[in-house]
Amino acid sequence: MAIVIDRRFRGPKDSGNGGYSSGLFALAHGGDVVEVTLRLPPPLDTPLELDGERILAGEAVVADLREAELGVSVPDPVALGDAVAAATPDLGSPFPECFVCGYARGDDGLHIHAGPVADREVFAAPWTPRDDTVGPEFVWAALDCPGAYATGVPGRGTVVLGRLAARIDRVPQAGEECVVVARHNGSDGRKHGAVTALFTASGELLGLARAVWIEPRA
Repeated sequence: MAIVIDRRFRGPKDSGNGGYSSGLFALAHGGDVVEVTLRLPPPLDTPLELDGERILAGEAVVADLREAELGVSVPDPVALGDAVAAATPDLGSPFPECFVCGYARGDDGLHIHAGPVADREVFAAPWTPRDDTVGPEFVWAALDCPGAYATGVPGRGTVVLGRLAARIDRVPQAGEECVVVARHNGSDGRKHGAVTALFTASGELLGLARAVWIEPRA
């Protein structure tokens, strides 16, 4: 069955949000922890096929998939009130219409605007799923963009998602208040790591991810 990323779920203007797209690819692949390495910006409104451990658009390889270990510790939860206080829309974002973090999106976006938490070296934001944003692919999406901000993207410039591995423990229900927490996980040249976690307001861990973000070459 073809995988199609609807334009609603864009990150950049003409390609899919990396977390949402990776979640769709991981669901097609199956497995407890799936690592998705993006080789091309996920195309919108285009039939994509799972071919073993690759996602293809025709003969072009969009992503490589494999089962993996996360190998990261869980960030400590952040209280809902602290996450609300930290949340800050990025008005300088190069992706203002991003499904997850775009400040210019309408009500069809997630509006997860991760900002620095006072007296802690983490970023956080609240998120409450709606009826139309319940599913594991939306947890993958929520675990995506906050990691970019934890790498210091506002002071560094544009970064794009290169790799995302995630484990989903439970999918939150519509109306369930959640908190996304992200921390920096080291840098190597143009590559910047992040760890993200999704919690309920009471601190239950719902999902955990590690990511590699890449500064595009000039």
